[in-house]
Amino acid sequence: MPQALPETVNTAQVRELREADPRIRLIDVRAPGEFASSHVPGSYNVPLDVLRDHREELAAQHGDPVVLVCASGARAEQARTLLENAGLDQLSVLRGGITGWEQRGGELNQERGTWAMERQVRLAAGLLVLTGVVASIAYEPLKWIAGFVGAGLTFAALSDTCAMSRVLGLLPHNRTSSTDGRALLEALTGPTGAETRG
Repeated sequence: MPQALPETVNTAQVRELREADPRIRLIDVRAPGEFASSHVPGSYNVPLDVLRDHREELAAQHGDPVVLVCASGARAEQARTLLENAGLDQLSVLRGGITGWEQRGGELNQERGTWAMERQVRLAAGLLVLTGVVASIAYEPLKWIAGFVGAGLTFAALSDTCAMSRVLGLLPHNRTSSTDGRALLEALTGPTGAETRG
């Protein structure tokens, strides 16, 4: 029986796991544009929204160990919860996500793609605050837009969730079509991990 995966793994551990067991699947749960921008070689893109939309189809046809990857680890943890609830086991999360992978010398395939979700959130939050402050010159109550965004960001930090990233994830450049979603899901649930991009 294979040894159980730890809850989280770092860059060095992922390399060791991949050398020891070629069945290890690296599943990147970021948006397709983020994945296109940079990803771990040999990883597959199965966005978190695809997992949510197809949660009833998450029964895996394999017993392969899975390491979940995102930008920082937060979305990968959400994916782990979804997958555990669907009955999958042998799951681990890459500690620090793509950011930690790169900081520790991990190789990345890099191309043009959309901004990382964290960067999209910073842009949206900054624009909302700036708009609220500037607009409050003409109509003073609009200053509360900035306060609302600040409260939202504070809650996001304390709860390790982000409503703004959920909303931004609904934008077309951050979504996968329903048809594509089923094909992407094969990388996780299929018997051979049909490669979507690596």
